[in-house]
Amino acid sequence: MGRGLGEQRLVALFAGACLLFNFPLLALWDRDVSILGVPLFPAALFLIWVVMIAALGWIVEHCGD
Repeated sequence: MGRGLGEQRLVALFAGACLLFNFPLLALWDRDVSILGVPLFPAALFLIWVVMIAALGWIVEHCGD
């Protein structure tokens, strides 16, 4: 039962990552603003990437039983 839920969560994570790294939503971060000297666009890309990796790690560790 848990294995199916883990697979569903991985598919949902993949779909969410595809949406977040695609044009319409990614264009929201393309502004002339900087955070601690780093432009908003690369900072947002890095933050989204880190959150996706953390979510992937959590899913694999907790749903792999």
